[in-house]
Amino acid sequence: MGEVVELRQASFSGRSSSPGPPRKPRNRDQRAREYLTEREVEALMSAAGRTGRHGHRDRTMIFVAYRHGLRVSELVALRWEQVGFEQGLLHVNRMKRGTSSIHPLRGPELRALRRLRRDYPETPYLSPPPTSTCPILTASRSP
Repeated sequence: MGEVVELRQASFSGRSSSPGPPRKPRNRDQRAREYLTEREVEALMSAAGRTGRHGHRDRTMIFVAYRHGLRVSELVALRWEQVGFEQGLLHVNRMKRGTSSIHPLRGPELRALRRLRRDYPETPYLSPPPTSTCPILTASRSP
């Protein structure tokens, strides 16, 4: 009985004879870059545009996220009141200690956002209602 107690104490003290779980390799050792190229984003947008009944919406959200470097939480928190159609500006509230800023919107983005606004006039958010089928856009929103 005394041996069992001694073994348990040794394993809790951190002096276990096993080396523990393997360490996760660093990202830079796994892949050369941590971002998507413009060509890869275009392929992703094209695939999103062909999938489901909300293709334009999904394509537009990917486009806006790519152009402005948005996190998913920042993307789903975007509201229509943050889009200045007349001035061509997007007011971005950054998460995780980021600095909020104002971004210019170019022609293709403005056209896509105007169409999105026509398609979903009832929602205060750029992203769709929670009943959406797009997994990226159904993430929880911050209040």
